Amino acid sequence: MISIGKTYADTILSHLNDRLDRLGDIFADIEKVHEYFQSNPDKLATLHVDDIHREFGPIDPYVIYVVKTMIIEHTLDHYDEFYREFKFIFEHNAEVLHVRVTSAVALEEPQKVKLMQELKEKYHKPIVIDTQIDPTVIGGLQIVIGNLLFDDTLQTKLEQMRQYLLHLEHEDDVEIDKFGQELHKKIHDFQLSTGIVEIGEVTSVADSIVFATGLTEIMYNELVVFENGLFGIARNLEEDQVGIIVFGQAVGIREGQIVARTYKIMSVPVGEEMIGRVVNALGEPIDGLGEIHAKQQRAIEQPAYGVMDRQSVNEPLQTGMKAIDALVPIGKGQRELIIGDRKTGKTTIAIDAILNQKNTGVICVYVAIGQKDTTVRSVVNTLREYGALDYTVVVNASSADAPAMLYVAPYSGVTIAEYFMLQGKDVLVVYDDLTRHATAYREISLLLGRPPGREAYPGDVFYLHSRLLERAAKLSDEHGGGSITALPIVETQSSDISAYIPTNIISITDGQIFLESDLFNSGVRPAINAGLSVSRVGGSAQIKAMKKVSGTLRIDLSSYRELEAFSQFGSDLDDATQQKLERGKRVVEVLKQRSHQTLAVEKQVLILYALTHGHLDSLPLELIARFETKLYDQLGATSLGMKITETIRTTKQLPSDEDLDQFITEFKALFMQQVV
Repeated sequence: MISIGKTYADTILSHLNDRLDRLGDIFADIEKVHEYFQSNPDKLATLHVDDIHREFGPIDPYVIYVVKTMIIEHTLDHYDEFYREFKFIFEHNAEVLHVRVTSAVALEEPQKVKLMQELKEKYHKPIVIDTQIDPTVIGGLQIVIGNLLFDDTLQTKLEQMRQYLLHLEHEDDVEIDKFGQELHKKIHDFQLSTGIVEIGEVTSVADSIVFATGLTEIMYNELVVFENGLFGIARNLEEDQVGIIVFGQAVGIREGQIVARTYKIMSVPVGEEMIGRVVNALGEPIDGLGEIHAKQQRAIEQPAYGVMDRQSVNEPLQTGMKAIDALVPIGKGQRELIIGDRKTGKTTIAIDAILNQKNTGVICVYVAIGQKDTTVRSVVNTLREYGALDYTVVVNASSADAPAMLYVAPYSGVTIAEYFMLQGKDVLVVYDDLTRHATAYREISLLLGRPPGREAYPGDVFYLHSRLLERAAKLSDEHGGGSITALPIVETQSSDISAYIPTNIISITDGQIFLESDLFNSGVRPAINAGLSVSRVGGSAQIKAMKKVSGTLRIDLSSYRELEAFSQFGSDLDDATQQKLERGKRVVEVLKQRSHQTLAVEKQVLILYALTHGHLDSLPLELIARFETKLYDQLGATSLGMKITETIRTTKQLPSDEDLDQFITEFKALFMQQVV
């Protein structure tokens, strides 16, 4: 059954024929009468036909006709229904401009009339105004016109001033009176601005992914802000909608809510102020030590430096681990992958590399991606215990965070590192780990509707990591000569390095350190598989002294592994084979190293010289670790030892064989006397 209100609305529409251009004026008068009855509800029962012109003034004849008919037929109490029906007809039969006006107090009628006239003159189309009252805006108006937000509220202006004052710099050595004068001047010069912001409307929300209409001019990777204060980043720029990933759980975001552009590409704070702090993927502090007053912001997506802006990797980045510095050396500006199954010591190697940078001038950035908070807390405590937090920035996107945070975290980390590289400094960045990064990106991409490819990953997952790792570089002297060394970590399943993500990253990096579960479980730590581990930079990342003493190590170790497997099937072995097996056992024993016990390169060179020149061949295996410890103590206890140490440290060259042989032989004799 057709309602009374719809009958009256259809009557007006049928009389208009094709004159739909009159809908706007008619609806304005219908709305005027509706507001009158809203303010005077008793008139619905007492209004007479003769009172129409006196109460409403000049209004459209069609509206007068409807009101008269309702009075005569005693159906005036259906006017609200008639108003809603005609509003529906109006909005669906004319190109209507919807305007939402928010103010601290109700607008007076002259204000509304003036606003309506100005909007009609500007846009030349029917206007529908929805007024809202929100005391929190304090004063002024907030007007939403289509997909534009005009904000002239006192609340926004006060926030502008607050942000301005927050970023005023105060140097510690400036007298307080002088600072007060400068503050007064800056406040006097401060100019408020009325913002016009492009906005959109949320159409769907699911799993921290939001789709919104509007935002027709938005940029890729631009930050957006929702009504509840959450931030997001624009990823899918489609013809009729925008796909947004939200930084946090999309709690409080509902369909129909406004999302506004910020006109800023996703950026993070950078600078010296970040050192020693633990921050989230947005660069916000999460260590409870207060705000970070960084003076600069830097976009997280930056193009990698070209070939002509780089120089070759020619300077070692010492990790303090014999097995790495000797077998798979890392150079400043290199990208060396750390790969292996779970619980094989991947993070430990990365942390030890950070610990070894103490007093070297190298800045470190540790990016935790998808790790448990307890794990990250343990890493931070280790860094603090060994004094490494004084030159380290920790970026944490934990497993409890939204996928967007895990996706952004490594880019935030390398952006923080780039600031220091551009200052001419050397930086070490650890990504722990990129397997979880790829998983988070897959989740985001599939929710955004991007087609999956191999192993359900999106087609651009290779580009995801290549544009991240390519930002590691050794810059040319013209660009300051700074460097970023990247140590990405990837977790394998059952030592399968041929899986999709491992092969992607292996092809991007300059080598890999492969950690083997069997070696780790047998007590060989770090559990580096010398056969599958490689550094494509090689000897360029070693000092000459290390290059000389480590030349035969890989061959000795590989031969030992082959002979070890072969010897299990036979009991009669010739002397040469026995000798190789014994030498291999000593190589394995010397390359063992406890976690967080890094060694200076001169100590590494000394023990490796003793190993490769046969000084350890006559030592029982169980005494080698003890011999090594005592040997290091002897370096600083004798003049010859100090001479050897100084030569390696200053010249990077190997001391004379006579000095080395004499020092080791004398110490060995003393050691054997003590043991016996």
